[in-house]
Amino acid sequence: MFQFEPKRRALLTAAAATAVLTLAACGKEKKLAIKGSDISGTHLGSEMAMVDQDGKLRTLADYKNKIPVVFFGFTHCPDVCPTALAQLAQAMELLKDDASKVQAIMITVDPARDTPEVIGRYVKAFNPSFTGLSGSPEQLAKTAKSFRAFYAKAPGPNPDEYSMDHSSSFYILDQQGEARILLPGNASAQTIADDIKQLL
Repeated sequence: MFQFEPKRRALLTAAAATAVLTLAACGKEKKLAIKGSDISGTHLGSEMAMVDQDGKLRTLADYKNKIPVVFFGFTHCPDVCPTALAQLAQAMELLKDDASKVQAIMITVDPARDTPEVIGRYVKAFNPSFTGLSGSPEQLAKTAKSFRAFYAKAPGPNPDEYSMDHSSSFYILDQQGEARILLPGNASAQTIADDIKQLL
């Protein structure tokens, strides 16, 4: 597997965060006492439409009354994605009973290899309540654009051996499906849990 320099990953994350924050608008939502970036009013992710492990098309409307936490990644990711999912799984444990009000969602940026079944099995290894979403290249492109998420194929020595560059952030939405908080993908479990509690 190909590993990307921490500096390069940090630049990708910072670029994504900067792009998101430039879109922020003044909303009517309450001011959040958070450690992440307040992205209220951006409506990020509103056009999400991807397929779950059961073959059902999922949009944010399917997660109404829950706090969706969305992360973009892929199953062949050597370090960033499994670390982020492990932190998210630990955050769910810290939330205790409130974890049932949260829906963690990983959207693959590698649908060619990550079928709905593959991504579904992968995320559930971290926590049985996690959901994995895949879909067609067109569905991914539209969904990623809606979140202002970056991804691109990084060629390898042959067509089957490639990796994916992608932005690494947690998008935390409220129970009405509005984007509210952006956290870096390397946020600690405690930080993730604390910011989620602001929306409960």
